[in-house]
Amino acid sequence: MVVIRLARGGAKARPFFNIVVADKRTRRDGRFIERIGFYNPIATASEESIRIAQDRLTYWKGVGAQTSPTVDRLIDQAAKKAA
Repeated sequence: MVVIRLARGGAKARPFFNIVVADKRTRRDGRFIERIGFYNPIATASEESIRIAQDRLTYWKGVGAQTSPTVDRLIDQAAKKAA
């Protein structure tokens, strides 16, 4: 099964997450199919904290990819910011 989930990057105490499409069996930070966005939980007010390519998200959901609960929450958060 294909899932849309977070892959952690950044340094110790400075997390940065990529929103990726990956096979469910791969490791969290392992191989992925496509990177469709990012989430920076410690972004300041002048920096962008979340970006998601909506066209790619729609495509992957259309072909059956499941989103993780955290990514669902981030998608809702990004939609509220955009509106």
